[in-house]
Amino acid sequence: MGHDHGHDHTHGANKKALMISFIIITSYMVIEAIGGFLTNSLALLSDAGHMLSDSISLGVGLLAFTLGEKVANYSKTYGYKRFEILAAVFNGVTLILISLYIFYEAYERFIEPPEVASTGMLIIASIGLVVNIFVAWILMRGDTEDNLNLRAAFLHVLGDLLGSVGAVSAALLIMFFGWGWADPLASVIVAVLVLISGWRVTKDAVHVLMEGTPKNIDLDVIIDTMENVPGICSIHDLHVWSITSGQNALSCHAVVDGGLSVLECQNILRMIEHELEHKGIGHVTIQLENDDHPHEDVLMCHHEHD
Repeated sequence: MGHDHGHDHTHGANKKALMISFIIITSYMVIEAIGGFLTNSLALLSDAGHMLSDSISLGVGLLAFTLGEKVANYSKTYGYKRFEILAAVFNGVTLILISLYIFYEAYERFIEPPEVASTGMLIIASIGLVVNIFVAWILMRGDTEDNLNLRAAFLHVLGDLLGSVGAVSAALLIMFFGWGWADPLASVIVAVLVLISGWRVTKDAVHVLMEGTPKNIDLDVIIDTMENVPGICSIHDLHVWSITSGQNALSCHAVVDGGLSVLECQNILRMIEHELEHKGIGHVTIQLENDDHPHEDVLMCHHEHD
C-alpha cells in the first residue's frame, strides 16, 4: 500500500506540473509566433514552432495522466496506464519532425539571409528564455528520471530554452556585427539538440512498448535475489517489463522442493515479493512447480507449454 500511495502522490505532482507548464507555454507560444512574423526571425519562428509542439505534447501528456487514472476493466486489465508511453512516442516523433523542418528552413535562409528586426527579436527571445527557465524548473520538480511522459515534456521545454538562448545570441550578433547568417545558424543548433532529444525519447518509449527490460532493473541481480530465497531450486521462463513509467512487472516459473507444504510455498512467495519490491518491481506473478513439471530449463523461455 505504501508503494501505491507513493506512486499516486508522484502521479499527482507530475500532473500538476504538466498543467501549469501547459498554460504558461501555450500563452507565450502565441506571443513568440507573432513576434517571429513581425521581426522576420527564423530563430524566433523555429522556437515558436517548437513551443507549439511543447504545447501539444504537454496537452497530450496531461491527457495521458488523466486517462491513466481510469480504473482497469475487463477490456483493459492494466487500465489505461500505457497511454503515457504512447504519448511519449508521439512527443518524440514530433520533436524529430520539427527538427527536420527547421533544417529545411535554415538551408533556405543560409542561401539568402533576409532582413531581421534584431531589437524586437532580442526582447521577445529574452522574455522567452525567462519563461522557459521557469517552466523547466517546474517540470524538474516532477519525476523526470523515471516517468517517460514527463521526461519527454521536459526535453521539449529544454529544447525551447536552448532555442531562446540561440535566438538571443543571434539577435546580439546581428545587432553588433550585422551577421545575418547568425539567425539560421542558431536555429540549426537548436534543431540538432531537438533531434537528439526526440530520438532518445522515441527509442526509450518504443523499448517499453516492446516489453523490454526496464533500464533501472539489473536482471542478474533479480535472478540472484530470487535464487537465494530458501526453498527455491531454480527459476526459468523469466520476463521483466514496464506497464508504464515507474511501474515494473515480473513473471516467472520457480522450481521448489516437492516436499514443501502449501504454507511454506506461500511464505516463499511473500519473501520473493518483498525482496523484489525493494528492487523496483511491484507487480509479481510466480508459478511454483516441482522438478517433475515438464519445461525447458532456460531463463528466457522461447517455447510454449504443450
